[in-house]
Amino acid sequence: MIGQSMTRIDALGKVTGETPYPGDINLEGQLWLKMRFSDRAHARITAIDTSQAEALPGVVAVFTAKDVPVNEYGLVIKDQPVICGPGSDMPGSDIVRTYMDCVAVVVAETDAIAAKAVKLIDVTYEDLPAVFDMEAAMEDDAPQLHADSPNNIICHYRIRKGDMEAGWSQADVVVEGVYETGYQEHAYLQPEAGLGYIDEEGRVTVIVGGQWVHEDQEQIYHALGLPPEQVRVIYPAIGGAFGGREDMSVQIVLALAAWKLQRPVKTIWSREESILHHHKRHPMRIYSKWGATKDGKIVAAEAKVIGDAGAYNYTSNKVLGNTNLMVTGPYEIDNVHVDTYGVYTNNIPCGAFRGFGGPQGAFAAEAQMNKLAEALGMDPVEVRMKNVLREGSLLTVGTPLPKGVTIPQVVEACAEESYWRRGDGAWHLNRPPQPDNPALRRGIGFACGFKNVGFSFGFPEQNWATIELHGGAEIEEVIVRQAGADVGQGAHTVFVQMTAEAVGVPVEKVRLLTHDTAKTQTSGSSSASRMTFMSGNAIRGAAQQALQLWQDEERPAIATYQYKPPKTTPYHPETGESEPNFAYGYVAEAVEVEVDIETGHIHVIKVVCANDVGVAINPQQITGQIEGAIVQAQGYAIMEHLISNEGKIQNPFLSTYLIPTVLDVPTEVKSVVLELADPRGPWGARGMAEMPFIPLAPAITAAVHDATGVWFDEIPMTPDRVVTKLREHGIGIL
Repeated sequence: MIGQSMTRIDALGKVTGETPYPGDINLEGQLWLKMRFSDRAHARITAIDTSQAEALPGVVAVFTAKDVPVNEYGLVIKDQPVICGPGSDMPGSDIVRTYMDCVAVVVAETDAIAAKAVKLIDVTYEDLPAVFDMEAAMEDDAPQLHADSPNNIICHYRIRKGDMEAGWSQADVVVEGVYETGYQEHAYLQPEAGLGYIDEEGRVTVIVGGQWVHEDQEQIYHALGLPPEQVRVIYPAIGGAFGGREDMSVQIVLALAAWKLQRPVKTIWSREESILHHHKRHPMRIYSKWGATKDGKIVAAEAKVIGDAGAYNYTSNKVLGNTNLMVTGPYEIDNVHVDTYGVYTNNIPCGAFRGFGGPQGAFAAEAQMNKLAEALGMDPVEVRMKNVLREGSLLTVGTPLPKGVTIPQVVEACAEESYWRRGDGAWHLNRPPQPDNPALRRGIGFACGFKNVGFSFGFPEQNWATIELHGGAEIEEVIVRQAGADVGQGAHTVFVQMTAEAVGVPVEKVRLLTHDTAKTQTSGSSSASRMTFMSGNAIRGAAQQALQLWQDEERPAIATYQYKPPKTTPYHPETGESEPNFAYGYVAEAVEVEVDIETGHIHVIKVVCANDVGVAINPQQITGQIEGAIVQAQGYAIMEHLISNEGKIQNPFLSTYLIPTVLDVPTEVKSVVLELADPRGPWGARGMAEMPFIPLAPAITAAVHDATGVWFDEIPMTPDRVVTKLREHGIGIL
C-alpha cells in the first residue's frame, strides 16, 4: 500500500455530512456553557458579582476562579489561570493580562440564556499599566507581566559560531534589513466546540477537537486535581487545526462544569469568539546583516530576533527556538551571531502555527539571500547552490545535520521545473513576457527552506502503537490502536495504509481505534510534521512483534511498541551548540506574480514547489498538503492582516480578516515531489506538511521586487501597503 493514492477512509462520511464534528454531538439533558472574557488588557480583578446572572431564569451555575481546584494551565509553562479573579489559591490568578482571559463561566439550560447571563456579570477591575510593543516590553521600566520573567523575557537563545570580526573582514558585500511579520489567524473551518459529560465508568469525559488527546487529558486532570484515570478525552472529526488546537480553549471549562454539575455540558464558539480568543502566529521583528565574498560565499551572518508571545507562553519558547535556528537559512556559514528573544506583552497570546517559527525566520533569511544575489550580480539559484547545506555540513549550532540532507537536489529540481536552465556552468533565468497592460508588472522569485520533523531541542519525543492480529489459520482482522490526531490532513488513512503494509494484509482487514485516551496510549501531537514519521515507526515496530507472536501461534497476537527517535539536546545557553533535531524536510519554491502598480494588488500566477518527502506514502495527500500550504502561505504573505490596537483585535470576522478564496488562489501550483529516502523514516518517509508554507512569502517578495524594483520587508503586503511603498519609490499611476 505504500505509494498508493488510497481514497481517504473518512471521505464518504465527510462529504455526505454523516460524520459528526464536536458541534454536531448532543446528549440528552445537556446544558449550555458560555465564557465571559476580560474587559481589560491588564488589570487586577478586585470583585466579581454574579448575582444577576445567577438570578436569570434558566441559569444553572456560574463558575469563577474559586471553583477551579488547580487554577493554572499551559502546554509548556503553566503560566495562565483557567479562570482569572479573586478566590483562587494560585498566585497572580486575580490578574487579567490580555483580553482573551476568561473571568467567569455560565452554564444554563439554553445557549441563548447562557449568552445573556454572561453579560449580567459585574466585574470590578483595578487597572494596571500595559505594554503592547515587544521591544518596549524588554525595557527596565516596562510593566512586568510575570514575576519570574524579568524584562518580560521568556527565553533568550544565543548562537555563537566562528569569529565574527574575521568573517566581516572577508566580506566583499554586506546587506542589512529589518523584517516585520504580522499575526496570522488559523481560520480553520470548525470553530472551537465541545461536550463534557460523565461516562459510564464515572470518568470526566470531554469530546472536543484538538491535536493531542493525551495532552488535553493532562491539562484537564491537572486543573481539576484529579487522577489521570478519572479524565477521558475523545476527538471526533476535527475541522482543521494548523497548530491552533495545540493549546486549550474550551476543554478545561467543559470538564469543570460537567464534573461539578454531573450533567452533560456543551459549548460552541462563534467565529468572532474563535478569532478573539485563541492564539495566533507570532509577529516578529528581525534585524539581519549578512556578508559574502564576491564569488558568492556567505562568510558572516548576524541576526536579532524578537517575537511577541503575548500574555502567556503557550509554545513561544519552542517557536522562538526554531526561528533562532532557521533565521540564517539552510546554509553553511562559518561565522554566525544570533540573539533570539520571546517576550511577554499584553497582546493576544501566540503559539503554534504551521511552520512553527520557520516562516518568520525564512522570510528574513531568504530576503537576505536574494538581496545578496542582487548586490553580487548573481543568479539567486546560483548563489544558493554555493551555500546550501550538504551531507556532513555543520549547522550554525556546530553539529552536522542527520544523514539524508537533500536541499541541493531540491533547489535544483525546483529551478529546473520552473524558470531556470543550466548552461555554461551556471544557472540562467528565462523570464516570461510582460503583460500588454502597462499597469501590470510580472516578476519571478525564488526561495528555499528546511524544517524539523519531530520535537526539538530535548523535548521528550515518543509514539506508541498497538497491533492486534485476530483470526484462525490466517489473519482475518487487524486492529491498530494509534492515538495520532487526524486534523483533516488524512493521517488516519496513512495509519491504515502503513498498518496494512507492515502486517502484509489488504487495507480492508485493518480497523483503526484512535482519538480516545481510554483506548490508546500517547502518540504525541499532530504537529512538527511528525505524525507519519513517528506513528509509522511505532506501527512498524508493533507489527513486527505481533507477527512474531502470530508465528509462535499466539492467537490473538497483540503487541504494543513505543518508538523513540534519537535524542535531541537543548541549546547551550552561551554558544547555542546543540543536536537540535533528528530529521528534516527540505523545500524550494519559484513564484511568478503580477503586480498592479495602480491598485497595489498582487496576483500569484504560478508556484512551483519542490519537496523531498522521502517516500510518498499517499501521493495524492502529499499534493493536497502542498497546495493547501501554498494557499495558506499566500494569505500570510499578501492578504491576512489581523489588526490589534492596544491588545484588542479590531477585525474578528472573516468579512474583515481576509483569507484566500477560490478566486484568489494561484492560477497554477506545480507540485514537484522528490522521494529521497530518509534513513530513519518509516519506509524512508519524511514529514512534509509544514514545509511548503515556509519559503513562499520571501519568494513572493522576491518576485514583487523583480517586477517593480522595490523590496518589501514587511508582510502582509496588502494593497494599501504596496501602493504606499511604490509611490515612495516614484512608481505610480500611469
